[in-house]
Amino acid sequence: MTPSDFAPALTAWHTRRGLTKKALAHAIGFDPSYVSHIEAGRHPASGDFARRAEQHLDAGGELWKAWQGAAGKQPAPTGAAELFVDSDHAELRYHDGVYTARMRRRVVNGGTEPVSRYLVRISVDRYPGRPEHSNELYRRHPLAWEALNLKAACNNEPMRWTVKHDKDSFKEVWLCFDNEESRFPLYPGQAATLEYAYTVGEDQWGQWFQRAVRLPTNRIGVDLVFPAGLDPDAWGTETSTTAEAVPLRHPIKRTCQGDDVVFSWSAQDPPIGARYRLEWRWRARPGGEPRPLLRTSSDRMAAAGIVQDGDPALARSARRFRLPEEAAAAQETVDHLHRAIGRVREHHEFGKGMGLAAPQIGIDRAAAVVLPPDPDASPLVLLNPRIIGSSAETDEHYEGCLSFFDVRGLVPRPRRIEVEHTAPEGATVITVFTDALARLVAHEVDHLHGIVYTRHMRPGLSPIPVEEYRGTGRPWRYRRT
Repeated sequence: MTPSDFAPALTAWHTRRGLTKKALAHAIGFDPSYVSHIEAGRHPASGDFARRAEQHLDAGGELWKAWQGAAGKQPAPTGAAELFVDSDHAELRYHDGVYTARMRRRVVNGGTEPVSRYLVRISVDRYPGRPEHSNELYRRHPLAWEALNLKAACNNEPMRWTVKHDKDSFKEVWLCFDNEESRFPLYPGQAATLEYAYTVGEDQWGQWFQRAVRLPTNRIGVDLVFPAGLDPDAWGTETSTTAEAVPLRHPIKRTCQGDDVVFSWSAQDPPIGARYRLEWRWRARPGGEPRPLLRTSSDRMAAAGIVQDGDPALARSARRFRLPEEAAAAQETVDHLHRAIGRVREHHEFGKGMGLAAPQIGIDRAAAVVLPPDPDASPLVLLNPRIIGSSAETDEHYEGCLSFFDVRGLVPRPRRIEVEHTAPEGATVITVFTDALARLVAHEVDHLHGIVYTRHMRPGLSPIPVEEYRGTGRPWRYRRT
C-alpha cells in the first residue's frame, strides 16, 4: 500500500470534523502514535483502521475509497500460500485439577500454493505478572510433551506434528497435513477444519487464557467451562501492538449447564495483532471451602498480584529497555501492568489517579503506567523514565503505595518536574508534568530506582494508618501560583 494516498485524506477529514489525531485515535480504539505514523507516511493503514475512521468521521465513502486506491497499488502476491481463518473457537475446561484446551479452526487457503503444515502455540504462566515465580516453577517443572498429550486432526483425519520450539513454558509445533497412511495438503481455494487438544495441570496453568489473532479471521470465540461448585467469575481484556489493554468490547455471557458454569465470548472480524485475554477466579475452593478473607488493604493488593513491602524487588533499580530492539518486551511488560491495574481497581477506587511500576508486579524492567486524576484522560506509559529537572516550589500531600497500602504518608514533592523517557521506536522524549500528575509520575519513577515514598518524608514523620486518613476518594488540591 502507498500510504501517501490515504494519509492526506485522513488528515483533511479529522481536521474538518474538529478532531485532533489523539482524539480520533481514542475514538476508534487505536494508539495516537499509530495515527501519527500513518499521517507521516511511515506506516500504511490497516483495513480495520480505515473502516473505523470512515465510519467515525462520516466521510461519505471518501476515506474508504482512498484506502482501497492505496491498497490497489500493492504488487499482487505470486506463488504465495495465504491462509485465512473463517472461524476460530476454543474451549477451556477445568475438572479435578486439570485444564483441557480444545481448539477448532476452519481455515481457507486463499493463496496460489498448497499448504502442508499449520503452526500452533502453547504457552502457560502460572503466576501472571510475577515472572520470577513462573520462571522458577518452570525451571524445576517444565512442560512435558507426555503430559500435554497433544492430539490433532484435519477433517477428522489424524495429523502428524513436529516440534518447532521446545521451551520450559512455551511450545510451538507444526501440525502436518499428513500421517503415516496418507497426505492431504490444503490446496488453493480449499477449506479444512483443524482440531487439536492438550491438557495442563493447574499446578502449571495460571487463571488466564489468551487468544492471539495472527491470520485474517472472520470470527473468534472462547468457552470457559468450570465446575459450578467453585463459584467462578470471569472477565477479559483486549490489547494489541498498537493499543493499550482495554475491557473486552463484547460482553462475556454466563450460562449454567448441569453442574458446570460456561462463560462464552466471541467477536467478528478481529484485527490482526489483537490479543484477547480471559481471566477468572474461584470464589470458593474445591470442596466448597471458602477463600481466605482479605482483611486489610495490603491483603487485597497482594491478592491482586502486587509485590509487598520487604520484597527485594522494591529496593533494586530496574533494568532499562534497549529500544527499539526490545519494543516487543516493553509492550509485553506494559500489558502486564495494565492487567494488574485492572485487578487492583476491583479492590479500590482511586479519586487521585494511580500508578504502577513494573517492579511492583515482579518485573525487573524500567516501565510504569500512570492513570491521571482525570478519569477521561488516557493512561501514561513511561519507558526508561528519569527526572532531569524540577521546580524549586514544592508542596506536601499524603501518598499511598500499593506495596504497603495500609498506611498513608505526608510527602513533599516538586510541583513541576521534567521527565526524560524513551518512545518504543527509540526516540528520547522529554515531558513536563505539574501538580498532581507530577506527584504520581515522580512516585512511579522512584519505584524504578528502588525508592519508596517514605524516603522522602520529613524527619520525625511516619506514615499513618489508612483508617486515620481523611482524604480517601478526594483529589489533591493545589493553590494557584
